[in-house]
Amino acid sequence: MTGSNVAPRNGGQMVLEQLREQGARRIFLVPGESFLPCIDAFNEHRDRIQPIVCRQESGAAFMAEAYGKMTGEPGICMVTRGPGATNASIGVHTAFQDSTPMILFIGQVGNDFVEREAFQEIDYRRMFGQMAKWVAQIDRTERIPEYVARAWAIATSGRPGPVVLALPEDVLWGESDAAIVPARPRLETWPGSAQMAEFADAIERAERPFLLVGGSGWSQEAQRQLQAFAQRFDLPVGVAWRRLECYDQQDEQFVGHVGFGMPDALRQQLIDSDLIIALGTRLGEATSEGYSWITSPHPRQKLIHIYADPEELGRVYRPDLAINASVNAFAASLAALQSAAKPAWSALRERARRAWRDTLEPLASPGNLSLDRVSATVAKVLEGRGCITVGAGNYALYPHRYIAFRGLGSSLAPTVGSMGYGLPAAISYKLENPQQPAVCYAGDGCFQMNMQELGVALQYGVGVVVLVFNNGMWGTIRAHQERDFPGRETALSFTNPEFARLAAAYEGFGNVVDHIDDFEDAFRQALAFAEEHQRPAILELCYDANGIAPGILLSDIQRKALKERRA
Repeated sequence: MTGSNVAPRNGGQMVLEQLREQGARRIFLVPGESFLPCIDAFNEHRDRIQPIVCRQESGAAFMAEAYGKMTGEPGICMVTRGPGATNASIGVHTAFQDSTPMILFIGQVGNDFVEREAFQEIDYRRMFGQMAKWVAQIDRTERIPEYVARAWAIATSGRPGPVVLALPEDVLWGESDAAIVPARPRLETWPGSAQMAEFADAIERAERPFLLVGGSGWSQEAQRQLQAFAQRFDLPVGVAWRRLECYDQQDEQFVGHVGFGMPDALRQQLIDSDLIIALGTRLGEATSEGYSWITSPHPRQKLIHIYADPEELGRVYRPDLAINASVNAFAASLAALQSAAKPAWSALRERARRAWRDTLEPLASPGNLSLDRVSATVAKVLEGRGCITVGAGNYALYPHRYIAFRGLGSSLAPTVGSMGYGLPAAISYKLENPQQPAVCYAGDGCFQMNMQELGVALQYGVGVVVLVFNNGMWGTIRAHQERDFPGRETALSFTNPEFARLAAAYEGFGNVVDHIDDFEDAFRQALAFAEEHQRPAILELCYDANGIAPGILLSDIQRKALKERRA
């Protein structure tokens, strides 16, 4: 690991050198004294690596996670020890459940102080053990290149996910002449010829197949190859829960978003299918609606499960055919499959497509500002451009229902349901795609969890548009409360600031919209301002809180629950 022509340098410089070798282009951080040598080393890499100084570690971790979702490369985050690490943990948990490649570097107390409960000391192996693919501490300066290269490989191989590396201060300040480890291409896992033959035979024998797409690590080429395959075989295609970017929904094969809140017709189609092809998705709780339409461990339907990590195949479901393959390699293998005749299920696919199109018509909603029509308007104005980001909350059901997402990069949504994700994700997208619009959907509670990252938008000239849905309560929890404890609402409402005025503090554009007739003009103004001035724009949407989800009233939930209790 040493080279005679390599000059000694400190550990912080070695971390940045190895990240540069791996291809890192942007690092999201909240500075801390525990990793000062890493911060200083940015000076030698200004031409290749951009530091993004965030306002709170959860925002930094979310930005890194969003970067990983978009690019398929690890999102890099650096934070200080103790409080910095605990703040960033939400991003690690999100990356784990969302299968997103990410590396979190944490400053650590020096080895001379370890195990004394020194200032802000935590054992990160124990803290992150269940929410990361690998957690390690680099205890020798000369091994930094080895550890960083390994972290990159682990984060991107098999089922992608987060890696956590702790950096003791004495290791960062120490010097070594260890050579950088050469970067290697990402490993793609290919299906076997026998498996592909069995896969083709299963499609040939099917009468009501369904292709369900999800996961991470997709390339544009792989999505095109998958779409061509679906068209050749006229397959109905759905995307897994909050994996809306995994398929171009303008394509006639697309029939719906599978998971919590999906239409009854789509759910029944899945139940009635005789072949489920699950590609890249784990078929988790949200996608399976609590393991209901597809049962564990033995599904009613014939199941073909294609996944990059062999440990996931058979872990929850017993597939009839398990194929250990990465999504890009499997998509490339599909080119050899040809359909001999018009599939017998074409009429079923056409009906499913029409049913999906029908869901794009806005439902009736209470009050002057219809959230259904808001999202339909967003779809009309954007015309498939840019990215929609969300955090967690019922407000997210509206864009997911009414916007036809156009493939890779068009949606950033945490499958784990992390609040506060939308704004950092929108900033990360806009940094990567400065010419495209980035629109963040955020509930009034969700937005306030990370609204301090507007400072990042100001500092780096990032023109994001934030739609803040102001109903003055934790709406999703209120809906659950009314189902389980009807008529006993408590502890879920709050008093909000004037969000539109907040924009002025960040040199941005702010407006309040409380009538649907005013929304389109206000939205176009916000987009134009963000593009021209490269500053954030906030539209505060004030609406009737009784409209809790598309086609659902809070009062109806309460009324039904009370009726059931009296029965």
